[in-house]
Amino acid sequence: MREFSDGEGRTWIATAVEEEGTDYKGRFFLSMRQAAGGESVELRDVRWNSRRTARRTIDTMSVVELRRRLRSAAGRAPAVVAP
Repeated sequence: MREFSDGEGRTWIATAVEEEGTDYKGRFFLSMRQAAGGESVELRDVRWNSRRTARRTIDTMSVVELRRRLRSAAGRAPAVVAP
């Protein structure tokens, strides 16, 4: 889990969410939610095989990369993160 601020100063939390199922490959995906309001977006095309790998990747992402991923998710669902 990692906190970061978007371009407008809102705090978001990036984390990996486990998808239930029998397929091991790509079980975890990237999810971002607002720290204060609970609004969230999911990037199901950003996937990992293990929680450890997901955590390591999220922890090493730059703030610029996290913001870029958030904008990408917001572009897919603009009503979710509208101010």
